[in-house]
Amino acid sequence: MYIVVTGAAGFIGSNLIKALNERGETDIIAVDNLKNGDKFVNLADCDIAHYVDKEDFIEQLDAGDFEGEIRAVLHQGACSDTMERDGRYVLDNNYQYSLALLDYCQAEEVPFIYASSAAVYGGGRVFSEQREFERPLNVYGYSKALFDQIVRRRWDDLSAQVVGLRYFNVYGQREGHKGRMASVAYHHFQQYRSEGRVRLFEGCDGYGNGEQQRDFVSVEDVVKVNLYFLDHSEQSGIFNLGTGRAQTFNELAAATVNACRREQGQEVLPLTALVAEGLLEYIPFPDALRGRYQSFTQADISQLRSAGYSEEFLDVEQGVSRYIQWLYRQSR
Repeated sequence: MYIVVTGAAGFIGSNLIKALNERGETDIIAVDNLKNGDKFVNLADCDIAHYVDKEDFIEQLDAGDFEGEIRAVLHQGACSDTMERDGRYVLDNNYQYSLALLDYCQAEEVPFIYASSAAVYGGGRVFSEQREFERPLNVYGYSKALFDQIVRRRWDDLSAQVVGLRYFNVYGQREGHKGRMASVAYHHFQQYRSEGRVRLFEGCDGYGNGEQQRDFVSVEDVVKVNLYFLDHSEQSGIFNLGTGRAQTFNELAAATVNACRREQGQEVLPLTALVAEGLLEYIPFPDALRGRYQSFTQADISQLRSAGYSEEFLDVEQGVSRYIQWLYRQSR
């Protein structure tokens, strides 16, 4: 029996496959679109049983090629560009494709764990998994919210597990291919390595310079939660996947710079000293993001805890330090 991972060569998908390998799982079907061939590097150290292009995979499912052979589907594939304006393209990738997989999994009684997003909450201030709090600011967020709505309509008729995980701001290893859509932590690392400084937005929406807050969650924790639900097929639902605490961009930047300084044998500095020495600077807030920017996010993880997930999450200082160590190892 195979575990299917879509978006397999992507950020979270490849981390999931690596974690499955570490558990001794190698009967994995990797599904992705490798038009961006550089993503192959994320799978180079992973063991899989088969690779299938994302479009071919749906056709093969419809043809019955994998009948009775799929144990679970971990659906991570999506257009994740929050700046993408082509709504038809986004909905085809994030809604229609997900719907085809959901239909198959329900017909075959196969557990289905999929990536939703905190983008469904948009500019709201309450981050609880209820329809009334969903106010997406872009078509990406809408595509995720729309699929969640369809899943809700089917709760009473489910034949197998369905879990939607609303990822907050995920950072960590194997995200370099994402370019401008990579995490803030990744961009801070690149800026510091190339320029010796990190740039943050000036204040907006009533927040001071660099004081906007997000729920930053390590991909290590994201993988653990996915695997928890893989192991607990009796659990279904839509769950926030963040740490449950908001931290400032200043904290993230300071953690990144100081992790780099430790790697270079330099002393750790407080935020005020980082700013005073020009290691952290503030730039004007972009006009293109006004009205479309989440200045605050913090996952309500009470439903996740109620589902039995009890492990503690890495905070920014812990998670970013581990990530920077990994990035340095890759560059040696």
